[in-house]
Amino acid sequence: MSDADAELDVSGYQCPLPVLKASKRLSAMAPGSVLRLIATDPAAAIDVPHFCNERHHQLISSSNENGRLIFLIRKGA
Repeated sequence: MSDADAELDVSGYQCPLPVLKASKRLSAMAPGSVLRLIATDPAAAIDVPHFCNERHHQLISSSNENGRLIFLIRKGA
């Protein structure tokens, strides 16, 4: 987890819970901090980038590792 300040595994949760849980976790983090989010809901591939855009967070990267969607999100100001 050296590339992130915190990690949140929402594997098994379905829309909208991955984004809701990410929002709650990010709200407790300092601006500029990086959250590594792990999800298995295929909808997260659409929901997480949209969430980041709407909330002014930076989506640093997203990848699919054997069905696990991994997002690195930098908290906005």
